[in-house]
Amino acid sequence: MRQLDYGELRNIMGEQPYRLLFATVSGAHLYGFPSRDSDVDLRGVHVLPAAEVVGLRTGPETLDRTWFEHEAEVDLVTHDLAKFARMMLRRNGYVLEQVLSPLVVVRTPEHDELVAMAESCVTKWHAHHYRGFASTQWDFFRKKRELKPLLYTFRVLLTGIHLMRTGVVQADLRELVRELPEAPGYLEELIAAKAEAEHGPLVGPSGKRIAADVERLQAVLDEAEAATELPDRPTAEPALHDLLIRARLCF
Repeated sequence: MRQLDYGELRNIMGEQPYRLLFATVSGAHLYGFPSRDSDVDLRGVHVLPAAEVVGLRTGPETLDRTWFEHEAEVDLVTHDLAKFARMMLRRNGYVLEQVLSPLVVVRTPEHDELVAMAESCVTKWHAHHYRGFASTQWDFFRKKRELKPLLYTFRVLLTGIHLMRTGVVQADLRELVRELPEAPGYLEELIAAKAEAEHGPLVGPSGKRIAADVERLQAVLDEAEAATELPDRPTAEPALHDLLIRARLCF
């Protein structure tokens, strides 16, 4: 597995046209099953100056840039803080995973504030996000029979179960396998196989056993959602509003 050079990534991101509040590594590296040939997915937040928000000509809410670094494709996607804050207040587990990723390339005091606010954005409705994501990846797996969408399927189901039970966003499949007794025992074998090839074929357990485990974990997620004590609504809106104003006016 290729080691990430955070220094090089940080230097390249210094060329961005707007101030970055944070940039973290997402994708397979965050999820605990990168391959030798995995892309590097960088996600973050930029801040548009007030002049590009209140006038007739507005700046980009989303920036997407792709380049190659040592033969690896690097994809950097950032959203303006206002758009990102709105996504945090919805049942979007993906953006919470980005904020809370331990693989931090660019950190600022504002990022630390977003991390602190993330817990107040978690609700019981995030189960719908993970349920839907798992369904999409399971469909991909049934069409392609590749390890990647299968591991994504298990990862999001287990992340959803863990979140409903603890209120903590855990995106690393290796940690989820250790923490959740419901995790199939063969997942470590599949993770090891995925490390050899990004689009490798299924190895190990039978399709029938896998389908049964996916169905079982879907039921466990339903049960965890029904039993969760997580709130119905996020409570971070006032703090996010205040952060947005301060970040916008600092230019």
